[in-house]
Amino acid sequence: MAVSILLGSRIVSMFLLFNLFSSVVVVFFCRVWLPSTWFFLGSNYGQVANNLPSPEQVRLLLTSLRITKTRIYDTNPGVLTAFANTGIDLIVTVPNEAVGMMMDPRQALQWVMTNVQPYFPATKITGISVGNEVYTSDDPTLMSNLVPALLSIHSALVQLGLDSYNHVSTANSAVLENSYPPSMGSFKPEMANLVVPFLQFLAATKSPFWINAYPYFAYKDSPAKVSLDYVLLRYDNMLYAQVDAVIFAIARLGYGGVEVRVSETGWPSKGDPNEVGATVENARAYNRNLLLRQIRSEGTPVRPNQRLEVYLFALFNEDMKPGPTSERNYGLYQPDGTMVYNVGLAALTSSASVSLTSSATRENGETMNRIHVMRLPPCPNTTKKKQQRQYTGGGTKAIESFATWIALRVIIR
Repeated sequence: MAVSILLGSRIVSMFLLFNLFSSVVVVFFCRVWLPSTWFFLGSNYGQVANNLPSPEQVRLLLTSLRITKTRIYDTNPGVLTAFANTGIDLIVTVPNEAVGMMMDPRQALQWVMTNVQPYFPATKITGISVGNEVYTSDDPTLMSNLVPALLSIHSALVQLGLDSYNHVSTANSAVLENSYPPSMGSFKPEMANLVVPFLQFLAATKSPFWINAYPYFAYKDSPAKVSLDYVLLRYDNMLYAQVDAVIFAIARLGYGGVEVRVSETGWPSKGDPNEVGATVENARAYNRNLLLRQIRSEGTPVRPNQRLEVYLFALFNEDMKPGPTSERNYGLYQPDGTMVYNVGLAALTSSASVSLTSSATRENGETMNRIHVMRLPPCPNTTKKKQQRQYTGGGTKAIESFATWIALRVIIR
């Protein structure tokens, strides 16, 4: 499931003008406050649907929003071609059904030569996920094949001179025996013989441990016991606790230097009657609060000085995904390009003119008024110290006081 936000460190002039009659919001920015890369939050671009926009249209959407990182669940040639020369970091995926074949170094080499090498560097492929949630697949053979497949893919990258541009890993979920309190985080005992070689590989190749983390499921299963504010990231929050539990579990096995990144997180806007909490209001709150925390470049309590990399799930609602209704309703956008709900995605282009008009649907079916975003000419330079003071002080407070975001970066599945 996946978009990413980066707010620049220099803000000299910024304000919102609300017109109560036309409900048009005009946002002005100083160019020097926004660096060339804006977004920390990544987005998962899933394609399990039969009514999605073309890859070319998705490329235009992402570039208009200045999303700089995204993740896909295959190596769709149409997507790889469409994303050429965009500067978007792209994570591609070896599907679970192909992991066994990747154990053969020759097959792995052929896979990289077919799915990565022809598109690189025009298409900025920076990561390869070998499988997805393999360790919770209930397939012992698939689980035991994973590390040999990782080794073969990495060796193929080395052979082709691509290893310095790509990290190789896999996304994980529900792999812990204990997760609360986070300091007691530990892996399931039966997984030790699988996890240790995996961590050895990550440490040797300096690749991240990816996790798919969904506070939503904890709330859905125990709404009477789990605070909604806690899972919606309003206060000290469950997402960071989940990440820190994995950090402790990894350190407990002797690999504390491995970075943990969130490959998926999100909240469904709609669900079945028994899916408590799957509402537009909660989805908007979760993703909005996640974006605010990304703006602040937050780390977790265990690693406060290391910004947590997060990929949001998902860019689009996917109508062909199996399972409960919620599985088809994690998207920020409908397939026709309208927002499912508005978290303030602002498209800021390099031109000085109005850059994006978008609409979002309220829960009551009404259409929200359109948002226009403009940019001011360059502002005078300020010192780096002043620039930092502005960001950590009034700038952040001003952003949090508005319901509309100012800049962001989102990653989709």
